[in-house]
Amino acid sequence: MRIRPISVERLVAELTDRLIDTPVAGRLRVALDGAPAAEPDRLAEALVDPLRAAGRAVLHVRTTDFLRPASIRLEHGRTNPDAYYEGWYDEQGLRREVLDPAGPAGGGDLLPSLWDARTDRASRAGYVHLPPGGVVLVSGPLLLGGALPFDVTVHLALSPAALRRRTDPDQEWTLPAFIRYAEEVVPDSFADVVVRVDDPRHPALVESSAG
Repeated sequence: MRIRPISVERLVAELTDRLIDTPVAGRLRVALDGAPAAEPDRLAEALVDPLRAAGRAVLHVRTTDFLRPASIRLEHGRTNPDAYYEGWYDEQGLRREVLDPAGPAGGGDLLPSLWDARTDRASRAGYVHLPPGGVVLVSGPLLLGGALPFDVTVHLALSPAALRRRTDPDQEWTLPAFIRYAEEVVPDSFADVVVRVDDPRHPALVESSAG
């Protein structure tokens, strides 16, 4: 294993090239996995324009738009890390409305958001058609532990110290969930791309010694 420092711009360019060069039936389903402190949404947003410039239709889906209702999500309190880890995100809804329709047997009609956490109601978003060859970027935390059908997985890794340092104080209660995720799921052991982002200005790719 080696760690290769890389600029943010080069990281986006290399990821774009990798996604363009990945053959897949239907649409390419990409996970951008990371704690909020790792800013997976920002990386997904940075990939949208380069992919479109390469001729690919793109849809960016945030897992914060696929939360479970508050009655389920907050059943054990607003700051329960185990509930956050096990039950905040509607993985079944994400699979049903995004990943399966984008897959080889899907028709390509994807729902960009399912739930509005501010109103605690269905978002009432309309379906978006993603044509064959398109790319759906799904960004958010805890994406790689539930056997969701992604074609390419990118994990944004933070050391425990960096995770604590970069997590907003009002979200520190989630830290045990991410420690548990790192220990139980070990996403950096199997993600297709692992990027260390302890310093967001200076990311580094984790590569196998053969790479």
